Amino acid sequence: MAKKKLYDHGIVYSTDPNVIISVDEEENKTLPPKEQLFSIKLDAKQRGGKMVTLVGGFSGAAADLEKIGKELKSYCGTGGSVKNNEILIQGDNREKILKWLQNNGYSKTRKV
Repeated sequence: MAKKKLYDHGIVYSTDPNVIISVDEEENKTLPPKEQLFSIKLDAKQRGGKMVTLVGGFSGAAADLEKIGKELKSYCGTGGSVKNNEILIQGDNREKILKWLQNNGYSKTRKV
């Protein structure tokens, strides 16, 4: 059974009147397409032998990554998801993804 963390919710109480509260919830700003450094690679590890195309290297807000992932899935006509700051597209779609990214201004994309 997993142990519960005591302060999992992030609330801290203090009776000290001089406590300074700082909130570091600054959202990542998404770089423009020409500055994004995407890398495309094919992977089959721990996937039951099925091929998955991984698109990594995105720096920015999670909502923007979700949007790009959705557009890539639609363009390739396959399923996929966004996990751990990577876009996973089912099948070997490296060429299609590279073409889509370059057509949409992501010029610093490379295949690994």
